[in-house]
Amino acid sequence: MATWRDGRKALHGRFLAVSIPLEAFLADVAHKKPLRVPGTAVFMSVSPTGTPLTILHSFKHIRVLHKHVVILTITSTDTPSVEPDERLTISDLGQGFERVVARYGFMETPSVPDIMARARAMGLRADGPSDTTYFLGRETLLTTGRSGLASWRKRLFAVMSQNARPATTYFGIPPGRVVELGVQVEL
Repeated sequence: MATWRDGRKALHGRFLAVSIPLEAFLADVAHKKPLRVPGTAVFMSVSPTGTPLTILHSFKHIRVLHKHVVILTITSTDTPSVEPDERLTISDLGQGFERVVARYGFMETPSVPDIMARARAMGLRADGPSDTTYFLGRETLLTTGRSGLASWRKRLFAVMSQNARPATTYFGIPPGRVVELGVQVEL
């Protein structure tokens, strides 16, 4: 369990090191005025701040954005459950971007389609399920980096990550609506 926790912390640190502030990314979008395609793109993000690497990676290679872009973060609380009226926070970020933060208790299992339906009911500007694409990151871990983990713990964490339950299954995301963007990360 400690290797999983420490490996996730090291991985999060690597992502923070290459992340850029969301305000800078949105300013770049406002300046470049990229082509916007119909539909909604939902980018899952571990952190409720900053620009998710999946957006940066997608935009760098595809150079287009969906009309509606949702950055979705799901957090876990120290309580067994969260009251429904305290579950979601929606923030309009401008440029067609909105951030949704969903809070779940440690005894609850989040469902992304339910989160999106509830967020739409609360005023989120997003298309329906058939016009929504979910973008998820898929990391390939390289154990050659300079993290503080011992070599054997890096290898163990890499194997544990490969065998972890896919996010699509855990979050109930329809598999036919998912695009996975891969990145190699040195630990």
